[in-house]
Amino acid sequence: MKVTVTRSEKEFDIAAGLKIVSQIMKKRDSVIGLSTGNTTGGMHGVVAEIYKNYSFDTSQVTLFGVDEIAKVPEGFKKTCSAELLEEIVGPIGMPLSNFIMPRPQCDDYDAECKNFIDELNARGGIDLQMLGIGIDGHLGMNLPGTDFDSSTRLTPLSGELEDRIRRKNNYPAPAPLAGITLGIKDIMNIRHIILVAKGESKAQIIEKAVNGKVTPDVPASILQLHPNCEVLLDSKAAEYLYPEN
Repeated sequence: MKVTVTRSEKEFDIAAGLKIVSQIMKKRDSVIGLSTGNTTGGMHGVVAEIYKNYSFDTSQVTLFGVDEIAKVPEGFKKTCSAELLEEIVGPIGMPLSNFIMPRPQCDDYDAECKNFIDELNARGGIDLQMLGIGIDGHLGMNLPGTDFDSSTRLTPLSGELEDRIRRKNNYPAPAPLAGITLGIKDIMNIRHIILVAKGESKAQIIEKAVNGKVTPDVPASILQLHPNCEVLLDSKAAEYLYPEN
């Protein structure tokens, strides 16, 4: 795994945003996966700012999110789809028909998951995935303990991820909450992955994911076995990666 460490959060956002723009410039019909959360909002803003100033062609690009909140009521505001629409899809002027996401509410989640991955495969498969990591090592909504052979599916939520989603949306238990996520098997089939993290809260899990044992207890550790995965960090997230001798 190639690891790049930037000196600041601002440099991280610029470097990550340029990765997305570079992929679009290289392949105009790229299929690019995104993540939501504190790590990725800044990079999406960089992409939007570049588009505002230089207006590159996004008419053939497909964007999607690695996961989506599910089993929530109509009108639930902070879905992953809504965040991505606000942060990057709308600002770069791409057709909404090229924004592929599963529906948060539906009658048949098995069919919804199948349609989601089938649509991405029909567009030629995923060229690039900007992939965040949770402080417990989760990828997408693949929580610790997830089988490495897991496919795209509806999954229950728990732990830090569930707490964060409920807190962010003022959506207390026992209101129903689940997630739709690309499975780890599907993630490992992506052509190019960039694992992104910033901030001191991610430092310990980054060290485990990059240097530790490959184990389902740390889902992100499987990326050590991916043939084309790089890691992009700010200096705070890299704090424990290169300990002083």
